[in-house]
Amino acid sequence: MLVLPILLPLFFMVVLIFTRRWLAFQQIFSLLATVILTFFSAMLLIDVQQNGIATMQVGSWIAPYGITLVADLLSAIMLVTVAFIGVVIMIYSPGFIDKGRQSAGYYPLAFGLLMGVNGAFITGDIFNLYVWYEVMLTSSFVLIALGGSAEQLRGSIKYVTINFVASIFFVAAIGILYGLTGTLNMADLAYKLRTIDHIPYINSALMLFFIAFSIKSALFPFFFWLPASYHTPPIPITALFAGTLTKVGIYTMFRFYSLFIVENLVFWKTFIIVIAGLTMTIGVLMAASQYDIRKILSFHIISQVGYMVMGLGIFTVGGIAGAIYFTIHNMLSKTNTFLAGGLVYQRSGSYDLKHLGGLYKASPLLALLFFIPAMSLAGIPPLPGFFGKFFLIKGGFEAGDYVITGVAILVGLFTLFSMVKIWNEAYWKKEPENIKHGRVSRRAIAATSLLALAVILLGLFAGPVSQITLEAANQVVFPEMYINAVLGR
Repeated sequence: MLVLPILLPLFFMVVLIFTRRWLAFQQIFSLLATVILTFFSAMLLIDVQQNGIATMQVGSWIAPYGITLVADLLSAIMLVTVAFIGVVIMIYSPGFIDKGRQSAGYYPLAFGLLMGVNGAFITGDIFNLYVWYEVMLTSSFVLIALGGSAEQLRGSIKYVTINFVASIFFVAAIGILYGLTGTLNMADLAYKLRTIDHIPYINSALMLFFIAFSIKSALFPFFFWLPASYHTPPIPITALFAGTLTKVGIYTMFRFYSLFIVENLVFWKTFIIVIAGLTMTIGVLMAASQYDIRKILSFHIISQVGYMVMGLGIFTVGGIAGAIYFTIHNMLSKTNTFLAGGLVYQRSGSYDLKHLGGLYKASPLLALLFFIPAMSLAGIPPLPGFFGKFFLIKGGFEAGDYVITGVAILVGLFTLFSMVKIWNEAYWKKEPENIKHGRVSRRAIAATSLLALAVILLGLFAGPVSQITLEAANQVVFPEMYINAVLGR
């Protein structure tokens, strides 16, 4: 079961490559495939929760000599969330992705992206983590450029250039780390760092990793590529990226910080909290100054990534649990807001708030489908964004990190301002006279409604979900369970 999150998307991708001219088959098969992937991901989550961390040594080579696959609760939670987002995107896509893009490989590329994301979540060694990052980069680059418009090509060049730089940092750090320790197996490296008194230059290698993951997660000061590229492809592609790509970088930071940061703890804690505060603040201020729905939401990706890194900087069980819950909420709610923005575009022909208006009166359903995830992102109870921020703020106060907690509260107010700004401009003000009335895809409405329902349920069942995130946080904060599961100690 552990290898299925990689093998299933690979198999589905191959089938879709050979059938990419049969568009009706591709649409049905892709939806069915993501449902199957979600089912097996959920089964893996249940197994890990009941039986502990799952491991697999590929080819029966004992760790650390072979390729290791590992799924703890954090990995399994991320797998389920990504697979469910995949289901929603496959329902939504036919109404937005034109036939030319579909026949050019949209569906196989989407599964290539899912395979790379899942591989990054369950790999147990650093070099294979790099491989899965490159699989993600290749798939996402082609998806951004798919269609070949000038705007897309400009965005894709910026995207691939900065990610290429991140890959250089990544490979350089891998080389230094292997030279220092003689291993790239995560558990074995973590064991050596805890049993050897001091490994020189280890923090230099870890800083290179941090820069690489900061670029891929769009942390300050490396965030500029994201709003320059995410608004260029069709909205289902942007929504898929928003729900998955930056979260892989955050997941990797959690894994590396938990396993490898054993020296200079005060420096790393302070450094990460400062980066989190700057990321939150600059992202939300830039979002408040925009008038394109896609750019507002793209800058909010940056701001909300800062909340996740805040939990990492706190690094208590409560702080990490809050960060994991917040990540789940953000993956669902942020994807949902992009999909709702796509419905606005279909209805009115524009993403520019200056050219929109009257949508609440014209279509109360479209207004509701935006209102739910927008208020969740703003942190309004009883939606999950409130509980995610509450858990983080509670963890911050308990840890004595009052400054970053205060910053998080202020940023939440600016987030509310941005969501209200979209609401007032697109839904509440009077409809412009020259607005274009278009037909909204029923499949897109169904997909957005399904995701909005998931957001509501995540808030209503915050108690049981937070218990799972607490268990996952324990495995992160106390990595001995991970190390022993892989090395069999």
